[in-house]
Amino acid sequence: MARSVRPGAWRVGALCVSVVAGYAFVSSAVTSRGSDLRPAGGDIATLLQDRAREVELKRSSASSLEEQIAGLSAAVGAPELDQLLASGDLAATQAGVTEVEGSGLRITLTDAPRTADASATDPNQLVVHQQDIQGFVNAMWAGGARAVTLQGQRLVSTSGIKCVGSTVVVDGVPYSPPYVIEAIGTTSRLQNALDESSQVEVYREYVRKFGLGLQTEVDGTITAPTYTGQVDLRHATVPSPS
Repeated sequence: MARSVRPGAWRVGALCVSVVAGYAFVSSAVTSRGSDLRPAGGDIATLLQDRAREVELKRSSASSLEEQIAGLSAAVGAPELDQLLASGDLAATQAGVTEVEGSGLRITLTDAPRTADASATDPNQLVVHQQDIQGFVNAMWAGGARAVTLQGQRLVSTSGIKCVGSTVVVDGVPYSPPYVIEAIGTTSRLQNALDESSQVEVYREYVRKFGLGLQTEVDGTITAPTYTGQVDLRHATVPSPS
């Protein structure tokens, strides 16, 4: 004969299940912060697009707040504040948060054409990678560039460039090839820096061997827009001993 279960045991079991389910529900809500933990689409491309829209909205909001702050500061008219604003303007120029115009170089990097597939033993040899872009950007800084952009987005000392699938993400925004790098500075110095860069030379070797695209041109009317991304530093820290 099967053992009987007391009614009180069922009530206790039901209470335990309810408590566990409620805890899981609350934990999910706190983790998601009101958003969907598994957004529609779920694929990398959709997630990157959502991320790009989120970044653009935050940049627009930050730009609007900066304009309000500038207007309020100008209305005060105190000498001490004017000195602080002048000092801030100089620091802003050095940090890349002011627009810069001038002559310089435009560099375009492209993946190899599909007809080059047979010449490569590894498909990765036929595409532009993060380290390729970073090599050209580093050369521009070494050549004394006053400002550098990638896909029209201003780069600063804290800008991050990384590969995600077939795209390159710059400060949270994904881009697809061709990749356009623009640098404002003395064109002869910038060109010399390219010629002296070992990273650029590696890319040029792949251009000759596998057909990767590389175009360099002088432009007298380059505009580097204001950098509107995050400027504070985030880094890992060593936990203190307990």
